[in-house]
Order: sequence, then structure tokens, then C-alpha cells
Amino acid sequence: MPLLAAAAWLAGLAAQLLPLPALAAVAVVATAGAAAVVVRRRDLATTVAAVALVAAAVGCSAAVRVEQTRAGPVADLARERAVVTVTGTVVADPRPVEGRFADRVLTRLEVREVTGRGASTRLRTRVLVLGDDPWADVRLGSTVRAGGRLDTADGPDLAGVLIAGDPQVLAGPGPWWRGADEVRASIRDAVEHRPPAQAALVPALVTGDDQLLDAEVEEDFRTTGLTHLLAVSGTNLTLVVGFLLVVARWCGIRGRGMYVVGALGILGFVLLARTEPSVLRAAVMGSVALLALGVHAWQRGFRALGVAVVVLLLVQPGLATSPGFALSVLATAGILVLAPVWRDAMARWLPRWVAEAVAVPLAAQIACTPVVAALSGEVSLVAVAANLVVAPAVGPATVLGLAGGLLGLLWDPAGRLLGTGAGWCVGWIVAVADRGADAPTAAVDWGTGPAALAALTVLCLVLALVLRRVLARAVTALAVVAVLAVVVLVRPPTPGWPAGDWVVAMCDVGQGDALALRAGPGEAVVVDAGPEPGAVDRCLDDLGVDRVPLVVLSHFHADHVDGLAGVLDGRPVGAVEGTSVLDPVGGVADARATAAAAGLPVRTATYATTRRVGDVTLQALWPRPGAGAIAAGGPEGESANDGSVVLLAEVRGVRVLLTGDLEPPGQAALARALPGLRVDVLKLPHHGSRYQDLPFLASLGARVVLVSVGADNGYGHPAEEVLDPLADAGAQVLRTDEDGDVLVGVTDGGVETRTRR
Repeated sequence: MPLLAAAAWLAGLAAQLLPLPALAAVAVVATAGAAAVVVRRRDLATTVAAVALVAAAVGCSAAVRVEQTRAGPVADLARERAVVTVTGTVVADPRPVEGRFADRVLTRLEVREVTGRGASTRLRTRVLVLGDDPWADVRLGSTVRAGGRLDTADGPDLAGVLIAGDPQVLAGPGPWWRGADEVRASIRDAVEHRPPAQAALVPALVTGDDQLLDAEVEEDFRTTGLTHLLAVSGTNLTLVVGFLLVVARWCGIRGRGMYVVGALGILGFVLLARTEPSVLRAAVMGSVALLALGVHAWQRGFRALGVAVVVLLLVQPGLATSPGFALSVLATAGILVLAPVWRDAMARWLPRWVAEAVAVPLAAQIACTPVVAALSGEVSLVAVAANLVVAPAVGPATVLGLAGGLLGLLWDPAGRLLGTGAGWCVGWIVAVADRGADAPTAAVDWGTGPAALAALTVLCLVLALVLRRVLARAVTALAVVAVLAVVVLVRPPTPGWPAGDWVVAMCDVGQGDALALRAGPGEAVVVDAGPEPGAVDRCLDDLGVDRVPLVVLSHFHADHVDGLAGVLDGRPVGAVEGTSVLDPVGGVADARATAAAAGLPVRTATYATTRRVGDVTLQALWPRPGAGAIAAGGPEGESANDGSVVLLAEVRGVRVLLTGDLEPPGQAALARALPGLRVDVLKLPHHGSRYQDLPFLASLGARVVLVSVGADNGYGHPAEEVLDPLADAGAQVLRTDEDGDVLVGVTDGGVETRTRR
């Protein structure tokens, strides 16, 4: 069965990534390879025939589906950007997303009829819907009709993208979907009274409902290898169905009745978590885990894994190219193949339950590491420890969250009581993710090129072979753990960092701003604090900044002020200043509360006043007096960017313009007020957004342009059409998503830069 699974997977990949002649060649090679590994001659013909049959079935199914999607009527209309009317069924929960000009709603629609270019066609294909607020109220399973303009889609499973008008609901969801919605809503209600991170994580843990998760929490989970807890996985199903089986046994159910309970539990889980390909994959992998329990677990589990892969690829051949599918299969295979061997080795000197608790996450992590590195570009060094530490809380959190949702349907106080318990459990998980992500070397950068990934794959295979001997003896195992702990907890020194001649530092804090102007030995003026405390705190520690005579918050958006606690942590701070535009109100309140906890008020930066702070000369060029009234003129947060404090600084002869998130109207006003302004270093406004006054920025003549921006952000920052003209004018453009932390120093010839990933 594993051999058939490999043949099915290879055929699915080939059908979607290669032309037909290459697909045929791959099928021949796969068949020959299958024959080569068969040991018993009497099985040769059967094995070759089975491999060829499975590969042909999956390959043809995948090729047909790709052709239907790419060459069907909807795809043709999408290429013509036609205005159409579609009728179909909503197959994904609507999800609000932030747009550049307005918030939109994303969902998926299985189109049953499309009318466009004067013709109507009945069919069955999926499109991504991008709509306005009314789409947020459309429930999964509803039948709707909507008009809009089609455009092409990138995903291989999508025939197009529908920029849709308001939907007309023709029929509501069926009773099963309505019941699942009630349970999901009840789970959210059961933890609504808990802190935001807990209230968001419990639904994600139980049903994969991650709409309320904060980006910072997601990043911490990604760094610590806990991302699988935020999505529907086989672990979710194993815990939920396992809980139901225990309850059934308490109720006296035995024999075949247990299989019925298990089947009903799997069906209920799929309805709760939605019938998307990722959920079906998780359900099948969780079922494999359940089958792997008991006698002959290894043989039964590995055979079941092979069957699961073949069946999934026959039903959903698109999974062959899904990273989530690869991670599920590899993690399950690692647990089935490696974990028992390592558990038995460690059981010689550890209690068996402890050995198993260590072996399972270690096996899953080793098996998945090459794929995770290909997706993220980094390798987590704390993943095994983090998964081990949170493991005791995952089961109770999942069970209590589900039980709280079910009881909440009958009696709300009981649901909230169990929800409180679930919140306590996930509070521990959030704390572990937060502390683990803050470790100096929680993860190491790893290339995503073929050579780097091949080297990592070989390394993982070597570890899989040698770890049994290492783990069999307490001395060698504990020595490896000690070395890993030192590597994780002690940041390795970076030669030449920080440079003794640095004057400006741009900290890599993700999607946000945090800069430091050197005011003297161990001192710096800090401008903005980034989106979370840990990143800016680490950056200032690495710069040797022990005292901060002044913090300036350019404006009160979270990506500039939420890290303020990290600047204040363990450092004397002289003053905190901000813009006169008190927008958004929540950001203002949070910044004031953080500063007040350190005994500091948030004063308003004085317009046009020149002052000296150590080696730094500062002048606030913007906003002008009276700009605070702007905040009352529109929705909360709308006026914040153009109310940014703009600072002109000079440090040891280097002129620096720090612009916050100033928008083109503010930039144009500065250009009119300060004709002929020239600087050496420019902090590019608004993370390199495409909306800039390029003539003004180019006129500054900056030799170095700093772009503080997060990798893979959803805003399209920075825009190449902004960076390229500045680079063509002779500026050196440095960006935190590619270059990491950046230093600007003084030389005899002017300025020089250094970077550190």
C-alpha cells in the first residue's frame, strides 16, 4: 500500500505540473521503479499492474479536472473579463479581509449555472468570490445568485475570481449545516469572556475556526512549530473522536457499537470543521491514527496510511500539490515509523509515557522539516520542545472547548464554565508560543533553493538513522539536549555588530516600524516600536542600548506602538512623545496605558522646534498645529497615517528623514513647505506602499533608503514601482524583509550600511 500511495502521489503531481508526454514517461518510470523494489518474484506482475492502474487512475483524474477547470466555460469567460450572472452553492465560510481602500469578503462558490455573453451553461466548477459586506451574512451551504465580473484565478482548483455584487439567497443551508453553525457559534460564545488570544484560539483548536486570531499569535505559533494547532488536523479528529469513544465506553457501548460511535464522530467533526479538502484530509489522517492504536499498530497503521493516500488522491487529485497534504502524510508516516523505535530506545532510561511524549513530536518534526523549510525559509529549533510542553494542554483544551459549545446550547452558564477551563488551557499554549518565539535563536533561516532543501533532506534522513542510538543512552541524549538549549537560548555573536560608527538602526520587527538614532554610548532615541515588544527589545539589546532619553511614536497604529513595552523593558526612558492626531482611539489608549505603567505620560511632539538629545539633533516637520481635528472627520484610523510625526534628524553629520506612514497629501504639503530639502537617509513612508509622492521623495537625494516591512505581508508592500525609481536615481534601498536589521554608519566618504539576518 505505501508503494501504491507513492505511485498515486507521483502521478497526481505529474498530471498537474507536466505536459501529457512527460506524464506518460513518469508513469513508465514509476512502473519500472515498482518492479525494481519487489523482492518476491510471484508478486511482480500483481505489483506492476497495481502500480500502473493506480497511477493511471489518479493521473487521468487529475488531468481531466485540471482541463475542466482551465478550459471550461467559466474559465473562458474569466479570460474575457466578462460580466456574468452565476447561481451556485456557498462552499466556504465567508471571511472578511482588509482591502487597500475598503474591507471585502472572501468566500468560495460552487457554480451550477453561469450566464454570460448571451448564453447560459449548466456545469459544476468553483470560483473565488470577492464581495462586499452583504456576503458576510451568507451562510455556508446556501444557494445564491449573484452578478459580477469574472477574472482569472491563480489556483489550479479555481475556474475564476468573481468580483461580485450583492447576493440573492435562493435557499438557505440544510439542517446539518445549520446545526453545525449553532455548535460553532456556541463554542465562540463559551469563551467570549476570556482574553482575546484565548477566545480566538479555542475555536481554532476545536474546529479550525481561526477568523479571530491575531497576526502576532499566528507568527509566534509559526516560529515555534505549533501552527498545526491553528488549523484542522488529524490531531483534532483523534482528540474529538477519542473523547466520544471514551464517553461511549462509560455508557456501556461495546463491540460494533463503538465503530458506529466513531463513524458518527468523524461525520460530526467534518460538519463542524467544514467539508473542504483540508478537512477531509485531516479526517482521513485522524482515522489512520485511530486505526494505529492497539495490537499490530505499526503494520495496521502504515497500511491504512497507504490506503488513505490513494483514496484521497482518487477523490481529490488536487491534493497532490497541496503542502498541507504533504505535511499530514509525512507527519503521520514519521509517527508510525520513527516514533515507536525512538520511544523504545528512550524507554530504557525514561518512563515509557515520557518517552512516547518526546518521540511523537520529534518524529513528526523530523519528517516535516524539509517541507516546512521550503514553505517558510526557516527551521524551528524550539518546535519539539514547544510541542512537548503544550501537549498536556491540547487534549483538555479541545475536549473542554467542544463540551462547552455543546452544553452551551442547553445552558449558557455551563458552557461558559467549561469555556473558562478551555481558556486556561490555551492560555498556557499561547504563553509557550510567546516565550518560545522570543528565544534568541528560536528558528534559523534556511534557503528555499534546491541545493539547500536537498541538504536539509539528507540531514533529516541522517538524523532519522542515527537518533535511535543517540536516544538509547541518557548521557548522549541529555548532552544533545544541553547543546540544543545553549544554541536556542544564547544568540551567537555577529562579528562587527553593532558597528562602532553606527548612527541609524532600522530593526527588523516584521510589518511595522522601529528605528533608533544613536545619541551616545549605550543611548538611542527610538522612533516607533513595532507591532510587538519582543522584536524591538531584542534589537535594542543587540545594539547595546541601555538608556532611551526619548521615544517618539509617529502615530498610533498598532504596527508602530504595540511594541512600546519592549522599549521600556529594563531601560530608563526619559520621555515618550507622539502625534497630535489622536487616532485611532484604541491605539492611543493602549500607548498611554503602557507608558503610564512606566510612570510616563505621552506628550505631544512640538512642531518645528529644534532640540538636541545627546548626539542627535531633532526637528518635527509634521503635523502642523491644529491637525488633531482631522481625527474627527472620518472613520477611526483613517486620519492616522497623514497625522504621522515626521522628524528631520542629524547624527554626526548624517541627515535623516523619518516619515512614519505619511501619505501623498502630507508629502506634497512638506514639499511645498520645504523646497530644496536634502537628506542622506530616508525612511520610506508607509512601508513602501505604492501610494507615494515620488517626485518629492526623489528630490530628497537620499543615498540610503530604508524600508521597514514584513515578509509575505498581505498589503503588497513594498511596491517595486516605488523602489525602482529611487534605486535608479542612485539610492541604496535596504528592506527588513530581505536584509533583516540594518545599520547606517559614518565613513570618511559619507555613509555606509551593514545588514544582519
